[in-house]
Amino acid sequence: MTPYRATEPIDKAGLLALIRRNFASMEGCVDPPSSMHLLTEATIAEQAVSGEIWVIGHPALACVMLSPKPGELYLHKLAVDPGHQRRGLARALIAQAEARAKAMGLPALTLMTRVELVENHAVFRSLGFVETGRTAHPGYDRPTTIRFAKPLI
Repeated sequence: MTPYRATEPIDKAGLLALIRRNFASMEGCVDPPSSMHLLTEATIAEQAVSGEIWVIGHPALACVMLSPKPGELYLHKLAVDPGHQRRGLARALIAQAEARAKAMGLPALTLMTRVELVENHAVFRSLGFVETGRTAHPGYDRPTTIRFAKPLI
């Protein structure tokens, strides 16, 4: 399936439901809780304006949000419906993100993932990402997040 850019009218409720289904397995696993809990239909609409949202399927089976930053294209809220995982949808979205970064003249993709999500680390490494740092959420004395980058040059 080919990714398409979400433009108005965006199925904000459908995207929010997809992300919540995908991130549900993190409940009780990651500390602090996922920022997914802060996501609303309004923040999805804002993301579509301030960055980009790429989607696969009607209704959405997978999505990723892209935010250009100096020297990088930041990927967040990469989500694949649990019933459609391991079918190459995340790989297709990452390839789309690479194409967008190159079109914007940005030399790298970056993302953050939680320390506890070891399976995700393996997936990102298999897609060419390398760990570039660890950070702690405010109030934590241990790393809670791993930063990954994929150079595109």
